Amino acid sequence: MRTTTRVGQLALGAAALGNLFHPVSDEDAAAAVEAAWTCGIRAFDTAPHYGLGLSERRLGDALRTRPRTQFTLSTKVGRLLRARAGRPGDDLANGFAVPATHERVWDFSARGVRTGVEESLTRLGLDHVDTVYLHDPDGHEREALDCAYPELERMRAEGTVGAIGVGMNQTAMPTRFVRDTDIDVVLLAGRYSLLDQSALAALLPLAVRRGVSVLVGGVFNSGLLADPRPGALFDYTPAPAHLMDRALALRTLCETFGVPLRAAALQFPLGHPAVAGVLLGARNASEVTDATAMINHPVPEEMWIALRAHGLLPPDVPTPVPTLL
Repeated sequence: MRTTTRVGQLALGAAALGNLFHPVSDEDAAAAVEAAWTCGIRAFDTAPHYGLGLSERRLGDALRTRPRTQFTLSTKVGRLLRARAGRPGDDLANGFAVPATHERVWDFSARGVRTGVEESLTRLGLDHVDTVYLHDPDGHEREALDCAYPELERMRAEGTVGAIGVGMNQTAMPTRFVRDTDIDVVLLAGRYSLLDQSALAALLPLAVRRGVSVLVGGVFNSGLLADPRPGALFDYTPAPAHLMDRALALRTLCETFGVPLRAAALQFPLGHPAVAGVLLGARNASEVTDATAMINHPVPEEMWIALRAHGLLPPDVPTPVPTLL
C-alpha cells in the first residue's frame, strides 16, 4: 500500500455489528471487538450502510478507549443517511434488522463525500479515519470518478484521511480505478476466493504493477465455503448445485490433509502478492476466535498441489507460502 496504513493478515469487518440479517446484542458486538483486539487484530472496517449507522456507532464505542495509534479504521462514502418521516418499519429489505429510522441517499458528489466522512466521524466518536472507500459505486461510475474520487484525493492531500480506495463486489470498475486513478487500496468482496478467481484476470496483476493493495472480503462467498450444506448461500442467494458440489469436493480434499475448509478459504487469497489481508465479518467473540485459529491453521504445500491436480484451483494460481503440519 502506498500509505502507512496498516492492515495485517486479518481485519474485522463490522457489517454484522450493524445487525446484518439478524439482530446482534450490544454485548455480543462489544465482545466481538474485544476478542478481535485480544487476538491481535488491529484493522477494522465499517460503513454508514451497515445498520443505518449502527455498525459505526458500535465500533466507535468499542474502539474509543483504545490507543488510537495502535489500530486502523476504515469507513465508506457514497450513501448519506437522512431521517425518515413517519413511523419507521424495518430495514430488512436492505439486509439489516434495524428500525428504518433513516433512508440511504446515494451521493458521490464532492460535497457528499466530505459530508459523509464528517457524519461518519460523528457516529464513530473519533477524530479521523485511516482509510475511506467509495462504497458500491456500480450505478454511479461517472460521478464517482469525476467528483467523489477527486474530493477524496484532496482530503488525502490535506491529511483529513489517510488511504483512499474503492470497495465493491465486482472486478471491472475497481480495475478501472486502479488503472486511471491514484487510489491506495481496493476492498474486493467475493471475487477472489476458492470458488471465484475472477480477480486474477486483470485486477490483481494490475494492482501489483501499480502498487495498489487489495483487501479481500467475502472469502466464504456468503457462507458456502464456511459450511457447504443444503440451503447454504453463495453471494447471498441459495447456492446452485454445481457450486455446492465444488464446495463439497474442496472440503473433502482439504480434510484429507487435516485442514478445515474455513482455514483454506481464509488463507487462499494471501498467496497473491497484491493481497494485503483478508477482511472477515463476525457477530460474536467465538466467531472472531475461530477466524483467528483458522487463519493460523497449518496448511501443507501438498494440499494446494492436490487442489490444482484435481482441477479445484487453476494450475497457475498463486497459493500461500506453506506451513508444516
